[in-house]
Amino acid sequence: MKKAVDPALVLKARSSKTLEILKYIGPGLFVTVGFIDPGNWATNMAAGADYGYKLLWVVTLSTVMLIVLQHNAAHLGIVTGLCIAEGAGKYFKRLTASLFIATAMVATVATALAEVLGAAIGLQMLFKIPIAVGAVIASIFAAVMLITNSYKRLEAWIIGFVSIIGISFLFELSVINVKWNEALMGLFIPQFPKGSITVIMAVLGAVVMPHNLFLHSEVIQSRKWNQQGDEVINKQLKYEYLDTITAMIIGWLINGAMIVVAAGVFNSRGIAVTELQQAEAALRPIAGNAAAVVFALGLLAAGLASSTTAAMAGGSILAGLYQKPLDVSDTHTKIGIGITLVGALILIFLLSDPFKGLLWSQIALSVQLPWTIFGLIYLTSSKKVMGKYANSTRNKISLILMAAIVTALNIALIIDII
Repeated sequence: MKKAVDPALVLKARSSKTLEILKYIGPGLFVTVGFIDPGNWATNMAAGADYGYKLLWVVTLSTVMLIVLQHNAAHLGIVTGLCIAEGAGKYFKRLTASLFIATAMVATVATALAEVLGAAIGLQMLFKIPIAVGAVIASIFAAVMLITNSYKRLEAWIIGFVSIIGISFLFELSVINVKWNEALMGLFIPQFPKGSITVIMAVLGAVVMPHNLFLHSEVIQSRKWNQQGDEVINKQLKYEYLDTITAMIIGWLINGAMIVVAAGVFNSRGIAVTELQQAEAALRPIAGNAAAVVFALGLLAAGLASSTTAAMAGGSILAGLYQKPLDVSDTHTKIGIGITLVGALILIFLLSDPFKGLLWSQIALSVQLPWTIFGLIYLTSSKKVMGKYANSTRNKISLILMAAIVTALNIALIIDII
C-alpha cells in the first residue's frame, strides 16, 4: 500500500527550496540597472523615433549575448573568488593588465557620464534644477550610497529602482497605441535601415556594457562561495544562471518597451527626438501629464541607481589591478570611484549637446567591449585560472563568435563614420 504523503512536509520542503534559491540570487538584478540606464533611454528613444520598430532585434541579439557574457563573468567570480580586474592583475603581464584596466576605466567614465547626466536631466524635468547642479547632486548621491551601504542593502535599493523603471514603462505602454505585429517582427527579424549603424552600435553598447561584466564578477565573488567547496560552487553556478537569465530578460523587456514607446509616440508622428527633455515634453500632449511625470521619475531612478553601480565598478576595476577587493575604506577603491564620478562630471560640463553625449558615450562602450570580452575569454578558458571549471570548447567558440560579431560591427561603424 502506498504511503500517504504529509502535505505539511511537502510545503516545508518547497519553502526550504525557495529560501535556498533566494539566498543565491540578487547579483543579476543588481547589474540589470546598468543596461536600463539613461544611456539606454537615449539610444532606445533615438532607435524608436528614427526607425520605428525596425531596430528592436538589436535589443534581442544584445540580450542573448549579454546572458552568455554575464554568466561567464559570474562564473569567474564564483569559481576563483576573483573579479575580472583582479584576474587581469594576477594573470596578465603587467603592461597588458595596465592597458586592459585603462580601457575599462575609460569605458566606465563614459558609462558614468550617461548615468549622472541622465539623473541630472530627470531632476531638471521634475524640479527645474540646472543640469550642472543636478549632475553634482547625482554624483554626491552615488558616493554616499557607496560609502554608507553594504552589498546587501545596495542590492535592495537597486532592485527597488529597477522596479520603478519597469512600472514606469508598463504605464507608458498602457497609454499609447502600439502596432504589436510590427513590434513582434522587429524583435526577431534583423533590418539595417540606411544610416542606422551608429544607432545600432549605440544600442549594442548600451546593453552589453563592459563595466557591468566587471561589476557582476565583483558582486558575486564578494560572497566567497569558492571557499566553501565544489558542492556549493556547483549549486551557485546553477542558481546564478537562473538569476542572470531572469534579470536579463527583465532588462530585455524594459529596453524593448523603450523602443516601442518611442516608435508609438514619435516615429508614428514624424517627430525626431534630439533630447530626452523633448521626449518628456512631447509625451505630455500625446499621452497626458501623468505619462510625462512617470517618464521623468523613471529616468531619475535609472540615473541615480546606475550612477551608483558605475562608480562601484570604477572602484572595483582600479582596486583589482592592485589585487585589492572593492572596499570603500581602501585608497585604490576610493581613487577608482573618484576617477569615475569626477571624470564624468568634467565631461558633462564640457558637453555642448547632452543628447549626443549620451549616444556617443554608449558607442564608446561598444568600441571597448571586444577588449573586455577577449580578456574574459582568456581568464575563463584557462585551466590555470579556472581548473576543472574552465570553459568547454563549445562555450569558448560561442564567446569568440560574440567577440567577432562585436568587432565586425565596430569595423562597420568606423567605415560608416569615415
